Amino acid sequence: MQKTLKSDIIFTGVGLHSGSDVTLRVRPTAADTGIWFRRTDILDGDEFISANWQFVVHTALCTRLVNGDGNCVSTVEHVMAALAGCGITNAILEVNSPEIPVMDGSALEFVRGFLSAGLVEQSKPVHALEILETVEVKENGAYAALVPFSGIEMEFEIDFPDAAIGQQSKSLNLANGSFVHELCDSRTFCRNSDVTLMWSKGLALGGTFNNAVVVDGAKVLSPGGMRYADEPVRHKMLDAMGDLALAGGPIIGRYVGRRAGHTLTNKLLRKLFSQPESFRVINCDPEMSHRLPGAGLVEKDTYILA
Repeated sequence: MQKTLKSDIIFTGVGLHSGSDVTLRVRPTAADTGIWFRRTDILDGDEFISANWQFVVHTALCTRLVNGDGNCVSTVEHVMAALAGCGITNAILEVNSPEIPVMDGSALEFVRGFLSAGLVEQSKPVHALEILETVEVKENGAYAALVPFSGIEMEFEIDFPDAAIGQQSKSLNLANGSFVHELCDSRTFCRNSDVTLMWSKGLALGGTFNNAVVVDGAKVLSPGGMRYADEPVRHKMLDAMGDLALAGGPIIGRYVGRRAGHTLTNKLLRKLFSQPESFRVINCDPEMSHRLPGAGLVEKDTYILA
């Protein structure tokens, strides 16, 4: 069944790219509402922004949504991944800034907050997209695809010149809390050589060694090193989870990403929806519902993490 929160939950932090203080309040809402952002600092125009692939404006370093009045919200991928990973299908996210707070650079604090607030089942079935035919996109040596599969699975490969990252790959069935147990605490990462460049462009102004994994060749500059030897590829899977959540519901199929990023994953969704014969919308029956990412999660599931 669809899910929402039992009560409001508030997160405070800074925007990764803006460096500004941000307050995010996530509220429960009715079944079949979906996920919406609301810019509480907007005085003119529509303050509501749908969490939908159609409203994505391509940016290199994050996912940004813009409504018809030009009002936007950026860096939505981590909180979207947390919502999807917890099985939350209906919520309103009120934010007083054009950017979601970065927290520790992962989705962990969002997941902990959602599970501590509690989840409640609603009276409507989950609407999911079942992949019927393979859909794929390629661009500049990167690749992303959605492939028919009876559950929800993800495969990802990355390849970076820095020895601290190098070549990494991971495959994961996302049923029954796997996102929470294996992906949600993996932090965003960057190369030290990119930091100065980002700052010169007015980006990553809120980034620190504590909310991102910064590498320089074979060295990990962030205190404590990596949480996992393959934390970078896990984080890329986290990002993909959040970007795919903009489809409007769980995707029953296998996502394959090779050096893929936000832009390519959104292009994959655009191609999927341009080919209606490649998928169908289904109401998840009890058997399928038990295999969705948020099935059976409880608050203690995050105690052992980070």
